[in-house]
Amino acid sequence: MTSAALPQPPSRSALFVLFGVVFINLVGFGIVIPLLPFYGQTLDAPPWQVALMFSAYSLGQFVAEPFWGRLSDRIGRKPVLMITILCNAAGYLALAFVPNIWLAIVVRLFTGMGAGNVSTAQGYVADVTPPELRAGRMGLIGAAFGLGFIFGPAIGGLLTRPDLGALGYQLPIFTASGLCVLAAIGVAVLLKESRVKADPAVARPAFLGGVHDAVSNPVVSRVLLVTLIYMAGFSGMESTFGFWTEARYGWTAREVGLCFMAVGIVSVICQGFLAGRLARRFGEARVLAVGCLVFGAGLVGQVVASRLLPDSDWLVPVIMAAGAFGMAVTMPNISALISRSVDADRQGAMLGLNMASSSIARIFGPMIAGAIFSQIGHDWPFLIGAALTIPAAVMAINAGRAFRKRQAATAVPVAAE
Repeated sequence: MTSAALPQPPSRSALFVLFGVVFINLVGFGIVIPLLPFYGQTLDAPPWQVALMFSAYSLGQFVAEPFWGRLSDRIGRKPVLMITILCNAAGYLALAFVPNIWLAIVVRLFTGMGAGNVSTAQGYVADVTPPELRAGRMGLIGAAFGLGFIFGPAIGGLLTRPDLGALGYQLPIFTASGLCVLAAIGVAVLLKESRVKADPAVARPAFLGGVHDAVSNPVVSRVLLVTLIYMAGFSGMESTFGFWTEARYGWTAREVGLCFMAVGIVSVICQGFLAGRLARRFGEARVLAVGCLVFGAGLVGQVVASRLLPDSDWLVPVIMAAGAFGMAVTMPNISALISRSVDADRQGAMLGLNMASSSIARIFGPMIAGAIFSQIGHDWPFLIGAALTIPAAVMAINAGRAFRKRQAATAVPVAAE
């Protein structure tokens, strides 16, 4: 007997608990990400080494995400969520005590290897949700991510004390670790398993055994390319945003954190209330394509505003919020398209490969963006990121065509009475 979704799972209560767990975990993530560039500076790290710190996390995620996805298909979502969240807690705690940037890079690599939360949480949602409602419910989980980015950066900004040097960055990192522990307790006590454990007699798939299935699936293969292209541009912007605002407006970690808070507010509204409705009306692929282009327009808007109105730094969160609409509708629709295009027993594996594709982009995106920022110009990571959203949108439209053909080919006509 293979792993399968439990019959008639308690979808509403399970999603409520999962929403809370993801929110708590992402608050910790949101605390740390905006302050990493400035924490790196306390370790005397130049921008390219800080970019390596971002890339190391993604390298670990790339290696581990397909493994965690396949493992959650076999042993269940709950134990994998427990393991990965505790790994994040340990990673944050270690990060607070690193004496130099190279050990910080190693710690971020370890933390990335434990980052299997996303595909596993998405797999849980797919287990307990009918296909036609998945974009909306993936959006609800995305809203939990957005709420985490509202409160996480705000907490990080309030707790950060740059005047204390490295010590001023340790308190928010300790807080992030503690919140991960709290999330793990929530999973252990409140979350019910959504899958039946796989038969141990069934052979385990090869490490990258799902790659062939993904490549041969016309929908999944195109969506993976969307993720790869889009996230390369996004991660390049994300890793240089702190440096860009510091150079253009003299911002510190506090202002950057509050700006990410604005992104979180827009993400919650869009993913919690709009993503599902838009997908049901226009289709996941069309919404995905428009989201990519809107995000790209936001990146161009930042550059144009900084040049035409160099003293109007209040425009940064406004434009960031506009671009956040595009970000908010991309990921739920990517996850929904993948989950609707594969069998139930392979959802975790395929969603894990999607996160691995995202990780590849996050490995090379920050490295390339850091070099471009330092050697070519501060605005170019934003402009190149905007350009990458165009082929991503084209590939999203192609994925939608492949999905409709697949649905038509697999439709079973009802026999006449």
